[in-house]
Amino acid sequence: MAKICLCLTAKTIKRNLEILEKNRKWADIAELRVDCLDPDERFHIRRFPEKAGIPVILTIRRDIDGGQYTSGEGARVSLFSKGLAFADVDRRRNFAYIDLEEDLNVPSLEDAARTFGTTIIRSYHNLNGIDENIPLKLRSLRRVGNELVKAAMMPNSLEDVIKIYQAARETADVEKVLLCMGHFGVNTRILAEKLGSSFSYTSALGEADSPPAAPGQLDVRELAELYRFRTITADTRVFAVAGYPLAATSSPAFFNTVFGLEDVNAVYVPIPADSIQSFIDIAREIGLEGVSITVPHKESILSYLSYKSPEVKSIGACNTILKDTHGWKGYNTDAMGFSDALLEFIDKKNLKGKRVTIIGAGGSAHAVASEIHRLGARALILNRTAIRARQLALTYDFAWGALDEKGTDMMMKYADIIIQTTSAGMEPNVDADPLEFYTFSGREIVMDLIYKPEKTKFLKRALHAGCKILNGYDMLIRQARYQYVYFMGREFPVHLISRVRI
Repeated sequence: MAKICLCLTAKTIKRNLEILEKNRKWADIAELRVDCLDPDERFHIRRFPEKAGIPVILTIRRDIDGGQYTSGEGARVSLFSKGLAFADVDRRRNFAYIDLEEDLNVPSLEDAARTFGTTIIRSYHNLNGIDENIPLKLRSLRRVGNELVKAAMMPNSLEDVIKIYQAARETADVEKVLLCMGHFGVNTRILAEKLGSSFSYTSALGEADSPPAAPGQLDVRELAELYRFRTITADTRVFAVAGYPLAATSSPAFFNTVFGLEDVNAVYVPIPADSIQSFIDIAREIGLEGVSITVPHKESILSYLSYKSPEVKSIGACNTILKDTHGWKGYNTDAMGFSDALLEFIDKKNLKGKRVTIIGAGGSAHAVASEIHRLGARALILNRTAIRARQLALTYDFAWGALDEKGTDMMMKYADIIIQTTSAGMEPNVDADPLEFYTFSGREIVMDLIYKPEKTKFLKRALHAGCKILNGYDMLIRQARYQYVYFMGREFPVHLISRVRI
């Protein structure tokens, strides 16, 4: 069973022990990053395992491998020796592991480690990409049979991550730690057990003086509690959210919280997908059962579906896919999630007589336009690329225009309700405002499908003018509840909704 390793990167021994104590219940192993310690503190590392009370990895990472150690190799070897010196017959008082890079050749150090039961982690770090032949690299790292090999690589695309999963399958017989760094690789840290990795490295992200030891590390508590890392097995059902850049998504918090409350053997992971084809490929590698599809793939996923629900066919966009024996089945829960949220907000059963402006013409706008038409309103669609606004508008005989001063002038006739469906204003581009040319009168009802931040610049302007505003949070929850029905094949347990906080 894969274990959770908490990387300790504070500048003093005392502070690292304090951080460990605060996070002890979630960590199985600690890694003391000696390279992060103040120089004077490095002389006191020998007693750390006894004080820690859990197995500890001794690591002194060089800057060329992503660490902070910049002195010579002789001094580094001397530090390693200090950490192993005066070994105790009680192995719990010794370092359980020592991390040695593949190019470090000090037989006396290795012999000392083996003599006193310290396992050697033979590590390799590629900070610039993915190696061509990862299985060969893993097998070549090990020098003797009881070494644990570790390869951490920095993918530049989702296609690179696929190679890690393929390599894991081809090296199932090798005791290893195999992971991808960065935002593309977060799912490899969550699914370490399915990769055959012995550890998943984490950080205490709430501690300002103990920064992440590597890009992409999750918070130790988040991995243990939200993702229920210790319960993930070969039989765990895997679901995901796929989009790009996927900088802000609360879907993992929603689904994993519900799975935990129900004690379901399932996990829901984020997959930044810069290519829809790469996503389809990695879904096969991981064995995904169901996926929430988000920006920008709600339309591009259509060509990969073996079945399209009537809603997907009429809307022309899909936000939910489900695997079956014939391929991927596509559904759309955005539409009902949107209309349920909006109608409750305005306390109406339909939109007859209303005139609505829809900002955007992407997958979410397709779902919104479909519901606006179904509910009896007339609409204007404005988009940065006018031709896309026209294509969507013609489906429902709506008006259309570009996102410019001329387009916003047209809004005078369609300003009962304004709905913003683009990613403008979403983290990290929080200063973006897709309607900067428009001056709110204060009579409009304004909805932004973004929910992080809670109030976009667009919504803040509307609120300041006196408008009633609604963000996308309620829509998110409602559409996720519909997705749950497809994923799990049963009704959503409504009694749990009050316990879900995202």
